[in-house]
Amino acid sequence: MPGSAARSAAPGLRSRLVWLVLFRTVAASLSLVVTVVRLMTQPVQEPSRADSLSFAVIAGAYLLTVVTGLRLRRGTAGRLDATVQVVGDVLIATGLVYLSGGADSPLTFLYSLAVIGAAVVLDWRGALVAAAVSTFAFTALLLVMRLTTPAGGIMVSPSRVLFVLGSNALALVLIAVLSGYLSRQLSATGGALSQSEADLRRLGRLQQLILSSMPSGLVTCDIHRRVTFLNTAGSGILQEDALACVGQPLEKLLPGVSVLAPRSIRSELPVQTPGGKRVLGLSVSPLEGEAGALLIVFQDLTDLRRMEEDLKRTDRLASLGTLSAQLAHELRNPLASMRGSAQLLAQEQSKDPVVQRLTGILTRESDRLARLVEDFLRFARPPQPQRRPVALDTLVSETVDMLRADPLTREVTLEVRVPPQPLTAPVDPDQLRQVLINLVRNGCQAAGARGTVRVALARVDEEAQIRVWDSAGSITEEMMGHLFEPFFTTRSGGTGLGLSTAHSLIRAHGGTIRVSSHPAEGTEFLVGLPL
Repeated sequence: MPGSAARSAAPGLRSRLVWLVLFRTVAASLSLVVTVVRLMTQPVQEPSRADSLSFAVIAGAYLLTVVTGLRLRRGTAGRLDATVQVVGDVLIATGLVYLSGGADSPLTFLYSLAVIGAAVVLDWRGALVAAAVSTFAFTALLLVMRLTTPAGGIMVSPSRVLFVLGSNALALVLIAVLSGYLSRQLSATGGALSQSEADLRRLGRLQQLILSSMPSGLVTCDIHRRVTFLNTAGSGILQEDALACVGQPLEKLLPGVSVLAPRSIRSELPVQTPGGKRVLGLSVSPLEGEAGALLIVFQDLTDLRRMEEDLKRTDRLASLGTLSAQLAHELRNPLASMRGSAQLLAQEQSKDPVVQRLTGILTRESDRLARLVEDFLRFARPPQPQRRPVALDTLVSETVDMLRADPLTREVTLEVRVPPQPLTAPVDPDQLRQVLINLVRNGCQAAGARGTVRVALARVDEEAQIRVWDSAGSITEEMMGHLFEPFFTTRSGGTGLGLSTAHSLIRAHGGTIRVSSHPAEGTEFLVGLPL
C-alpha cells in the first residue's frame, strides 16, 4: 500500500520539481545578468573576491539545476532529489547573503523562498525542516562573520544581531506554517481535480461505449440543424460514414425530419439510403443543455413493415382463396353441363354449319373457362408440396435452358448464375420449376426486346436465395402493394393469377418471396427457401 501511494504521488512530485527547477533557472539567469551588468558599469579593474564568489554561487545553482533536470528526464528523480534541491537553495541563499552584507543583507528573503520551495516539493514537514535549516545556516553565517571580522571592523551590535536572527527565525517559521498549509490544500485540491478528471474520462468512455453498442440509431444536431453526432447503429442503418455526416445539414441525412415537432408522438419516416429505401420509426426531442438542439432516436422498421405486409397479403390471399374455391366449385358443374349440351347439340345438328360454328365457340369458351377455374382452384388450394432433396443449381440451370427455346425469350439476353458448389434443398421440383417459369417469363415480357433477365442462385446463411432480375424496373410504388393479389395484372390478356400462385407455392414451402423495383436499377424478385 505505501508503495502504491508513492507511485501515485511520484508524477505530482516530478511535476513540482520541474517547476522548482524552472524557477531556479530563471532566478540564476537574472542574477547572472545583474552581476555582469554591474561589472560592466564599474571602472575597469580586477574582479574582486566577492565577484568571484558570486559567479561560483551562480555556477552552483546552474550545476544543481542541470543534475536535477537530467534525473527528471530519465524519470529517476524522487524525494531525495527534492531534499537536495531544498538544501542547495539554502546554501545558495547563504552564499548570496554573505556576499551582500550578512546581517544587513537585503537578500535574506531568499531563505523564505527556500522554505516556500520546500513546502511545494516536501509538504509542510519539509517546510518546517527547511525553516530550521535556514535559521541554523543564517545563525552560523553571522557567527562565522563575527568571529572572522577584526574587532575594529565590527559595525553591528550584538543586540542588532540577535534581533535580526529572532525576526528571521520567526518569519521563516510563520512562512513555513502558512506555505505548508497552502501546499497541503493545493495538493488536496489537485488530487480531487485529478480524480474528477479521471471520473470524467471514465464517464466519457462509458458514454461512448453505450452509444456505440445501443441497437437504435441516434443523431444530434445543433440549433442550425446541422448534424453534430451519429452513432454506430445509426451509421449502419443509414449506410453513411458517421464522421463524414458531422457538419452536414440534418435534412440531407433524414429528409423530412424537420417537420416533426420535438416531443411529438412517435413517427415513421421513409428515407432513401445507398442500400435502398428504408422505413424509420423515430422520435424527436430537445437536447438538454443546448438551446434549440435536437436529439433523434430511430430504428429500422423496414423488415417489420415488410413482414406486416406479408401477413396482410397472406390474410387477403387466404380470404380470396376461400372465395375462389367456392366460386370455382359452383362454376365447374354448370360449365360441364354447358359443354355436354353443346356437344350433344353439335351431334344432332351435324349438318347445319351455323350450329356447328356456334357450338364450337361454346365448347372452346367452356374449355377456356374450365382452365380458368382450374387456375382458381390451384391458387386457392395449392397441392401440398412433395418435398425431396433437389439440387437447386441443376434445377435452375435446366429451367433457364428450357426457357431459351421459348419465343418470348428470343430477343432477350437471358443469364444464369449458380454457385460452383452444389446447393441442395428439400423442395417440390415441379412446383419450384413452375414458380421460376412464371417469374422468368414475366421478366422477359417486362424487359422487352434487347432487355436483360438474370437468374442467380446463392446461399445466404441457412437459406437458398433465387433472384430473378430484369432490366425494366417498371413496377411502381402503387403496384407493389397489389402485385401478389389474385386477378391483378398489367398485361393485356393476363389472368393475374401467376404471381399469386407463385406466392402461395413458396409460402407452402415455408419460404418468402419479395420484390423491389426502380427504373434505374431494374426489378428483382427474391425467393428465399429454407435449407
